[in-house]
Amino acid sequence: MKEVLIPGQVRLPTLEVIWREQRAVMLDRSVKPVVAAAHALVARAAAGHVPVYGVNTGFGKLASVRIAPEKTEELQRNLILSHCCGVGEALDPATARLMMVLKVLSLGRGASGVAWSTIQLIEDMLVHGVTPVVPVQGSVGASGDLAPLAHMAAVMIGEGEAWHHGMRLPGAEALARAGLAPIVLGPKEGLALINGTQFSTAVALVGLWGAWRCAQTCVVTAALSTDAIMGSTAPLLAAIHALRGHRGQIEVARAQAGLMAGSEIRESHREGDTRVQDPYCIRCQAQVSGAAVDLLRRAGEVLEIEANAVTDNPLVLVDACHPEGGMIVSGGNFHAEPVGFAADQIAMAIAEIGAIAQRRVALMVDPTLSFDLPPFLTPEPGLNSGLMIAEVTTAALMSENKHLANPCTTDSTPTSANQEDHVSMAANAARRLKRMTDNLCVILGVEAICGAQGIGFRAPLQTSASLRLVIARLREAIPVLVADRYLAPDLAAAAEMVREGDLVGASGLELWL
Repeated sequence: MKEVLIPGQVRLPTLEVIWREQRAVMLDRSVKPVVAAAHALVARAAAGHVPVYGVNTGFGKLASVRIAPEKTEELQRNLILSHCCGVGEALDPATARLMMVLKVLSLGRGASGVAWSTIQLIEDMLVHGVTPVVPVQGSVGASGDLAPLAHMAAVMIGEGEAWHHGMRLPGAEALARAGLAPIVLGPKEGLALINGTQFSTAVALVGLWGAWRCAQTCVVTAALSTDAIMGSTAPLLAAIHALRGHRGQIEVARAQAGLMAGSEIRESHREGDTRVQDPYCIRCQAQVSGAAVDLLRRAGEVLEIEANAVTDNPLVLVDACHPEGGMIVSGGNFHAEPVGFAADQIAMAIAEIGAIAQRRVALMVDPTLSFDLPPFLTPEPGLNSGLMIAEVTTAALMSENKHLANPCTTDSTPTSANQEDHVSMAANAARRLKRMTDNLCVILGVEAICGAQGIGFRAPLQTSASLRLVIARLREAIPVLVADRYLAPDLAAAAEMVREGDLVGASGLELWL
């Protein structure tokens, strides 16, 4: 299926579907005239005598070096090859394709000066499954994501490597197998392809979507934990949260209260319970996770803007009233500070969701705190260790996420002979989100296992209808823990359910980004 996109108007849900289903895209053809006008403006500048950065000059610190018109094709090719300095593991194909989609959107705004055939090649690569192999390390997030995007552009000129039908091939061979031909880059085209924030933005978006799945799931797992320890739902009363007024807090409290409605376990201890208040990890779940939800939404707003932005340099400003038909101006839209800040916010949200969820796991396995649940949630403690070390694993992952949540954007360093003397480190900020969400999926998966196990000890009392559906989904892959067994597959299965949104789907929860 091919998604038709209007540059500047694409929303996050559309991008998420494109990423998850690895759809091909094409730009609405109404943008062709402005793309052609910008390309013509660049061609005139390349043939002229006035120095225009990146068109008939060198790059970065070499911007003062003039390049003869007959050398412009070689200039652009050399730019791509010299910037292919990425290292590390390859970006996963789905995210690499999303990066290509974002580049198409940016070029389609008609401010980059590329030929339509250049945009068309990226579209065709998406249709025919030619996905550049993009090493994930090497970008400092200004002048854009130079190294990662250069590896994308290299395939377009018949260099580098690409995936095609699951095979890793030389770029030229991958194109040939797909019936495509490499292009020769014209003036500024190489610069337009590698200047930009599309790598950082794509990776940050994938981190955002993973974090949102976790934020949804934590509402479900917190409900399981609350019923397992016979916690109070009084802190979920709507009036409490309305008095504070934060949208995320209000929605999380409402959602969790809805999930727990009708629980026999909850009704059984409304009277005569000697506990006045539950620990914060139960009582303040809506306040903490709700704040994380708000943070993720704000990050999403930034990333949606960036996904539609033109972030290369120089920019081609087409103006029919201008004597030259417009002008080419240097700026700094390639600086990925907004993306870096958004990724740092996502990281903080991930870390805090995991921190409070881990405390609920610790609460359930500790017999001194869990209101009559057996130690480590095993029927025969002593002979069996139950979920003792599963909780330790969550502590290790929680701590790792806290370390990873330290901000990246504050760690600028000068590059390119001090010409690029402040950078965003947005690529690093975005890249660590995958590792953090993987950790959080395990923490929440273990919480789900513990919550379901704890609720089982409350029989014959039953939890709510919604939570019974969640437990039934969990039990399709993870049986009740009766005696000690090899637990690693259970943790992996639970984490995958979190990652895929299975527990949220079973619960009927509605909480949207």
